[in-house]
This record gives sequence, structure tokens and C-alpha cells, in this order.
Amino acid sequence: MQVANLREARDLLERHDWEGAHALLAADVESVDPEWQDALADAAWWIGRIDECIAARERAYNLYESADHKLSAGQCAMWLYEHHTFRGQPAIGNAWLRRSVRALSGAEGTLEHGNLLIREAQQLHGLGDLDLAAAKAEAALELGRRLRTPNLEAEALQALGRILIDRSRPVDGLAHLDEAMLFALEGRLDPYTTGKVYCSLVTACDELGDLQRAAEWTDAVARWAELHPVSLFPGLCRVHRAGLLQWRGDWVQAEAEAQRACAELEDLNLASAAAGFVKIGEIRRRTGDHTGAEAAFRRAEELNGHAWAGLALLRLAQGDGDAAASTIRRALEETTWNRLDRGKLLPAMVQVMVATGDLTSAAAAADELSSVAADFESPTLLAAAAVAQGRVALASGDGAAACAVLNQALRRWTELDAPYEVATTRLLMGQACRQAGDDTGAEDAFASAESIFERLGAATDSQLTRDLRGTTVLPGGLTEREAEVLRLVAAGWTNRQIATELRLSEKTVARHLSNIFTKIDVGSRAAATAFAFQHGLIR
Repeated sequence: MQVANLREARDLLERHDWEGAHALLAADVESVDPEWQDALADAAWWIGRIDECIAARERAYNLYESADHKLSAGQCAMWLYEHHTFRGQPAIGNAWLRRSVRALSGAEGTLEHGNLLIREAQQLHGLGDLDLAAAKAEAALELGRRLRTPNLEAEALQALGRILIDRSRPVDGLAHLDEAMLFALEGRLDPYTTGKVYCSLVTACDELGDLQRAAEWTDAVARWAELHPVSLFPGLCRVHRAGLLQWRGDWVQAEAEAQRACAELEDLNLASAAAGFVKIGEIRRRTGDHTGAEAAFRRAEELNGHAWAGLALLRLAQGDGDAAASTIRRALEETTWNRLDRGKLLPAMVQVMVATGDLTSAAAAADELSSVAADFESPTLLAAAAVAQGRVALASGDGAAACAVLNQALRRWTELDAPYEVATTRLLMGQACRQAGDDTGAEDAFASAESIFERLGAATDSQLTRDLRGTTVLPGGLTEREAEVLRLVAAGWTNRQIATELRLSEKTVARHLSNIFTKIDVGSRAAATAFAFQHGLIR
């Protein structure tokens, strides 16, 4: 009877009737047939019951091991590595991977050994050992082709593709991922491999800032995922879709998608749920909902322990430059070998350092960003790098140079159809034009920026733009913050008093003062005070 039921359950799994298979198999949770437990684990996985899946897979592993079925035991241990890694439990997952290595010792040339090579490549990739990771993935790819096994070949292609991208070979990496996708489009892959390849490709597009490619694949992923009504893949796809909607300026729909993704993934995949909360936080920060943004960023940090660029920019918007600087520095310190990940943080680093007057650090971050963008040929990073260089030139008092590089950024953001970034660039261009003496150009840029910000619902940026449109040109290329500091210096305040008033550190105040002295070409507080009176900065 059990043999017939197992055969029926497998047929239901083959037809993707996960609920039906689970109902049949869960009727005998204590079965001593390892294949029964393996099938039960598969069904539980697909309906999002991850704890039940792990329990059944552990029973299957123990039964296979007791029967000395080493290949099946090794494969079970591999699945447990995947399950625990997905849950954000790498220590437990790595322990299961070590068991798999022992079980499959001497099994070279088998499908199971090929699957192991891919998991080892993934693990090494995460540790930053890209050379050994690539060797493992290449060995798995060769074996998959020799065994004529589409699932193994496709998984190896996607693993190698992601490694090549992180080795600064994005064109080759994406080519490998495209080749893996062909198997999925042809319907030659099982659902798990299909989902893995889809998600890997869309994640790579997101990392590289290939928005057009990401849009194409995200739509395909969404259509595929809706055919599998489980909480796993639709949730992952929704995170990517939310990011794309955010880029396009559809913030209401983007937050709705991210909220759904977080609800589906919060108990399943911590990293993806955290990414969803980051997107929610970023949208709320841009709309001026600082309390809501704070809650979302904090939840993201609780889930995976990372500091985020969005949180640093939120601190800046709240007027706490020191906290902003500390947050973005911590984020960069946690991101060492992965240059693409650093590339996503560096625009915020430049913005925060400029705002706090540390132009040396700002220039260094802008230069690193330009290098990363060029090496990875990333459209979004190339645009962000041009903006970063424009910020530094503007803060240094070189309005003409800022205008030139910001024009490059504007062309790139316009081509990418990223309205918020277009508006931000126009806001900076308005300041740069004004600094260069082009009042007409400044007014045009400000008006365009304000219109876009209003349409998007970017309340804080809209108000900032209105404030700047009504501000006269400051002498000496001073920024608004530098003018604030100079006014207080002229009033006889000490650095400590200024720091307390403006919620800055004394170090930051001293840095602003150094920049002021350089821009207006003076060497003392008395001379700076005289400059302030001569140029009408004292009201």
C-alpha cells in the first residue's frame, strides 16, 4: 500500500500538486522509508513549511545513512545545507555540507558529486575565494555536460556566471547566466533549478544596474512564479519587482510589493526579507516619512545585522551628520572584498562626507566608485559615479566642472528612466549653475527638479528645492552649511558651541572651518569674520 501511495505522491509532485502530495505523505510522518521522507520534505518545501521540510529531510538522511546508501545520504545532507542557508543559518548549513563531503568521498563522476561541487563553489564564493570557487563550478559544468544532465549544467552555469561577475567579468558572467536561462525557457529544468537560475540572473541584473535587462527578466520571473502558488519563489520575485518599481518612480506599488514579499519571507529567508525592508525604508525616507523609514531600516538590520546606506542618508536628513558618517563607514567596513556591494554604498559615502565637510574622504570615495563602475560596466554605477564627482566639484567651489560632469550623469539617468535620480541630478545642477554664474540655467534646473519631486511625492526634496530656488548665491562658493558655520564664527562662538548648536562633532566643525578658510582665502577666524560682514552673510 505504501509503495502505491509513494508512487502516487511522486506523480503529484511531478505535476506540481504540492498540496496534494503533502496531504498524502503527511498521513504517515513516521514512515521508515527514506524515499517517503525525502518526498515529504520536497512537498513541505514547496508549500513553505520549512521546519517540517527540514525535519523530514533529517529523517531521510538518517535512514539512508543507516542503510549505507551513501549517495542518497550525501544528497540529503546537501539539501539540508541549502535549507539552512536559505533560513539564514550558515553554521548549521556548513555542518551539513561537511557531512555531505564525507558521504560522497570516492563518488567522483556521479550526479551527486556534481551537485556537491556547486554547493562548495557557492560556499567559497561567499567567503571571497573566487579562484577556487570558479574551479569547482567549472568542474561541475564539465560533469553536467558529460552526464547530459540539464539541471546540473544550468546550476553550474549560474554559479560560474555569478563568480565571473564578481571577478570583474560582467559580460562573460551574464553570458553564462543567459545560457542557463535557455534551459529554463525550454522547460528542461525542474522547478527548484528553474527558480534558482531565474533569481540568480535577476539578482545579477540588479547588482550590475542593468535596469532594462532586469525589467525583462523580472516580468518573466513574476509570470513563472505565479504558476507556483507557494510562499517561496513569489516572495523572492516580489523583492526584485519592488526594486524595479522603485527605480521607475512607482513608489506606492513598490512599497506594496515589498510589504507582501516581507510578509511571505520573514519566517523563511532572512536576507531577502531584509532586502524588502530596506526598499520600504528607502521609499519612506524619500517621501519624508522618517519614522516609518527608521522602523523599516531597523527591522532590516535585526534580520541580517547589516548597516545600510539608506539609514546613513536618513540620519543625514534628520540633521545628525556624525551618526550618518558613522553608519556609512561601518557599512563599508563590513563590505571588504565584494566591489559591487561597495559600489552600492559609495554614493551615500560621498553625499555624507560632503555634507559633513570631509572633502578628502568624499573625493576618495568618488574615485573608488568611478573605478568600480568602469570595471563592471554598470549603467547605474556609472551614472552614480558622475553624480559623486559632481558633488565633490560643487563642494570644492568649482561650479563649471560640476556642471560638466553632472550633465553626463543626467544623460545616463534619463536613458535609464530613473526619475528620482534625474531630479536629484538636476537639483545639484541648479546649485552648480548658480555657483558658475548661470542664473538662468540654475532656475531651469531647479524648476525641473521640483516638478519631478512633486510628482513622485518626494516631500523633503521638494522643500529643499524650493528653499534653494529662493536662496541667493553664496560668496566664495560656500555651501549653506559652511555659511551657517561662518555666521556663528563671526558671532564669536567657539567650535564646541557651534557643534552643539548644529548637532555636529567638534571635528566636523573644524573640518568645515578649514574648508571655509580655503575657499575664501583667509587664515584666521578674525579674517573670516571680516569676510562675512563684507559679503552680507551676517543678518
